[in-house]
Amino acid sequence: MEPRRAFDLLYYQRQHYPKPDAIAGKQNGQWIKYSTEDVIHISSWISLGLLKLGIGKDDKIAIISPNRPEWNFVDFAIQQIGAVSVPMYPTITIEDYRYILTDAEVELIFVADQALYQKVKKATEGMKIPIYSFDPLPKVPHWKEIEALGKDEEFSRLELYMESVKETDLLTLIYTSGTTGRPKGVMLSHKNVVSNTLSVCKNFTHIPNGTSRALSFLPLCHIYERTGSYVYIYKGVSIYYAESLDTIAANLQEVKPDTFNTVPRLLEKVYDRIVSKGLELSGVKRKLFFWALDLALKYDPAKDMGVTYNLQLNLARKLVFSKWKEALGGNIKSIQSGAAALQPRLTRVFWAAGIPICEGYGLTETSPVISSTPAIASEVRIGCVGKIIDGVEVKIAEDGEILCRGDNVMMGYYKQPQLTAQVLKEGWFHTGDVGQLIEGQYLKITDRKKEMFKTSGGKYIAPQPMENKFKESRLIEQIMVVGEGRNFPSALIVPSFDNLRQWCKAMEIPYTTDEEMIKHPRVIARFEQEVEEYNDHFGQWEKIKKFRLLSKPWSIDSGELTPTLKLKRKVIEQKYASFIEEMYA
Repeated sequence: MEPRRAFDLLYYQRQHYPKPDAIAGKQNGQWIKYSTEDVIHISSWISLGLLKLGIGKDDKIAIISPNRPEWNFVDFAIQQIGAVSVPMYPTITIEDYRYILTDAEVELIFVADQALYQKVKKATEGMKIPIYSFDPLPKVPHWKEIEALGKDEEFSRLELYMESVKETDLLTLIYTSGTTGRPKGVMLSHKNVVSNTLSVCKNFTHIPNGTSRALSFLPLCHIYERTGSYVYIYKGVSIYYAESLDTIAANLQEVKPDTFNTVPRLLEKVYDRIVSKGLELSGVKRKLFFWALDLALKYDPAKDMGVTYNLQLNLARKLVFSKWKEALGGNIKSIQSGAAALQPRLTRVFWAAGIPICEGYGLTETSPVISSTPAIASEVRIGCVGKIIDGVEVKIAEDGEILCRGDNVMMGYYKQPQLTAQVLKEGWFHTGDVGQLIEGQYLKITDRKKEMFKTSGGKYIAPQPMENKFKESRLIEQIMVVGEGRNFPSALIVPSFDNLRQWCKAMEIPYTTDEEMIKHPRVIARFEQEVEEYNDHFGQWEKIKKFRLLSKPWSIDSGELTPTLKLKRKVIEQKYASFIEEMYA
């Protein structure tokens, strides 16, 4: 029988693909593996322990932790008693924690470590919410205490609670970080998430059931990675949690995964690192590398590129691209990219290298997947975000907005009926994204409705496609196009400082500091040349007339990026208001 509630996925795995390493995390340099049976037992003991603590149906429990096996134990434990998980990013502010904990009326909190405990302790001052930790901490209750409480109970008691959980019940309350304003609590039911999980699995046939491994490093508190983890559990794919974003390269070598989920920003960094390595080569090796790269940039997976091209590509795969695959562990069958737009050149290059990049699209409100690209070359449409998945309907409104309908669409925003009514109309969810359907089934995103702006001349500017094009430059790490109500668009640019150093070395320009180099006349002239080159891809009204170089990259910690690495445009505009004014002075 197909799973109906999220915790059913775990029991489905036990029945069809019982694993010795269903979930694995690293402790003190060693991989600690938990079998399917282990996960079920630990989760069930925690469920029974929570019941003993007085937690019941519809009670809200917060999880604030990076990815680790305990995250899953607690997630399933909460579900099995009909309670509701409220996952939160470890990177948000104390003020946001306080707002969410209050708004969601959280009854109990799980935190990962000492640093997060201190943050949450401050956020809960004056609130009587018990806090349990995943790491053993002095004078802080440990999660195993709840597990121990449950070990005295009979599993038969839990079964009654599990049977009472309906697929239409609230599974999780996810507060979207958003790029502006207060976080909104997205209510997702078991049906929302499980229907999406099963639909995604139909596009995931290239990953063998029961024998594959996945590396996980995107935050589980985001529905993208969480639904992804449910897909892995359903298919019997072992989940290995990377220690951190800094250890991904080493963890890929250890785990040798068949697949992983990522965001375009990380793929851009991988690509830039590969190109930097190529620039360090000399002689024949360097020529060979850039011959292969140029070949890859012309590749279209869905087209027959001709006998001569195919022979050359096979040679490039043997001599150059095989090393890329080795760097990813040697077993990669696909990489899923989502949460933001992927540059078309990355699709071309990775597919040419024999590494399928499967781009998808969705929102927290849609559990999340609306469209995804199967790992089948003929199904790839460069510039599109895949095919509409089974069980989801899409139509394009008169103003170009993408509307979505299906079992995956959220129940609504928590305690915000007016906001819900603004986006859910006659069963259709209004995504806020602008796009079109190609060949009736492939979705193309042209921009974020709310991010489009008008110049003073009345011309519309869609910043995201422009920014994606400019980021193809090896010298541009980050860029934000501005110009709302102005007579022309301008840009704030963060250089790729590694590549800038290499360029300065080649030009015999002594490199001092990042702050000083962005003011160097020859560096500014080089960026003027770069901007002019990429301006050729846009209409006269879209061309970047002025820009300002910045010395520090935008990050989550400094507040300019969301946890999924999207630009917080309003924050950046406020922070660099004086620079923007100077460009229009």
